Amino acid sequence: MATFNFSSDLNDYDQILRPFAYTLVKNKEEMEDLIQDTFYRALANKDKFLEGTNFKAWLFTIMKNIFINNYRKKQKGNVVTDISDNQYLLNNGKNSTINDGERVFMKEAIDKAISDVSADFTEPFMMYYRGFKYHEIAEKLELPLGTVKSRIFFARRELQMRLKSVGIEHSKN
Repeated sequence: MATFNFSSDLNDYDQILRPFAYTLVKNKEEMEDLIQDTFYRALANKDKFLEGTNFKAWLFTIMKNIFINNYRKKQKGNVVTDISDNQYLLNNGKNSTINDGERVFMKEAIDKAISDVSADFTEPFMMYYRGFKYHEIAEKLELPLGTVKSRIFFARRELQMRLKSVGIEHSKN
């Protein structure tokens, strides 16, 4: 059996590790970082590798462990910790009061805008809003599919204009 050359054999596994790394992170830049971290960790711990051990499996295990550790760090980073002296609001156990004034105003404005739109447009629009598919609306209202789509489009556009006139803008968040 040929002798094992750690550095040259490590480079041979670059193309083998890429698909696995990509399935873990789903991002080309993160994939490159994961592969680089894997190679670094393998080189840093090459004294722990025993000849005769499955080198490929050893590299995959290193990569998987790096991914898991990075994932856990990200999850831990999403935790918000309040270190303020006043713990009363955090620990009082009571629900905070929610002011629905703005939401009520918006609902009233939307209801008014919908009532001002022509019934020919409103009925297909409201059915679509309630979850009906285009073809279901067309069957129920006995209209061609294209007519249903255009009426929904025109209703949506008219509602946006009416709501914009009262200060409610459409946002794509």
